[in-house]
Amino acid sequence: MIELGENRYGKSRVRLMKVERDAPQHSVFEWIVEVWLTGNFASCFLEGDNSAILPTDTMKNTVYSLARGSVARNIEEFAIELVAYFTATQPQIDGAGASICSTAWTPIRSHAGTHSAAFIQTGPELATATVTRSRNAAAQVISGLDQVTILKTAGSAFAGFRKDKLTTLKETQDRLLGTVMTADWKHINVSADFDDVRARVREVLLTTFAGHDSKSLQQTLYAMGHAALEAAPEISEIHLSMPNKHCNLVELSPFGQDNPNHIFVPIDEPHGDIQATVRRVD
Repeated sequence: MIELGENRYGKSRVRLMKVERDAPQHSVFEWIVEVWLTGNFASCFLEGDNSAILPTDTMKNTVYSLARGSVARNIEEFAIELVAYFTATQPQIDGAGASICSTAWTPIRSHAGTHSAAFIQTGPELATATVTRSRNAAAQVISGLDQVTILKTAGSAFAGFRKDKLTTLKETQDRLLGTVMTADWKHINVSADFDDVRARVREVLLTTFAGHDSKSLQQTLYAMGHAALEAAPEISEIHLSMPNKHCNLVELSPFGQDNPNHIFVPIDEPHGDIQATVRRVD
């Protein structure tokens, strides 16, 4: 027997830039939006019957149309608007979802002050949000950060690990610890001040990383997640992905030089991949 499994369809990478000009200081929002619908679409997959299918081009147009009149202050609120619109206007679906990532633009500042209509992109860090909603159910909101590149030059060790005949890594009490962090946290309800929660979570993640006496990236990851839950009672859990971006010490002895942890070569791959979820226990 062969059957159709779980499925969904939607529109991905809908690029949107919105400019707000109502105040002397303009605001710029650049978002990449993904939207999808879930439901009983078996007849489309199995028989080519499109009668239950809203075109993905229409879904793209919906993003732009809703953005024009939206009063959303952040990507979470706009994603909530999107899924609410689809579940309200498409009776044939069971639910909808939206995922948005946001590139930060900040006003250019100089000795003359802040420019009202000129901006600089402050990437590559991204803000992210994913909202899902089933018909007649409350929305579920997950916020996050992506491409947060961080580095410690002290306070990081890695020793006492298991060794076998293929182990060549040397123990160290003083290494560079670098990672490109991705964080996703689940909100307990949809009435949170999403911007405030994001600011608190981001700050405590970074300050914990900076100040933690690290015995391993795993230990530091858990300390960061624990601190985030303490700082933000509005969230129930946080997932952290922190690949270990290695910086290898360069051997300078052939040149008659020492290298007391000063000269390194950063490598992108292969790299360690450390992930964990830290959650509250009822």
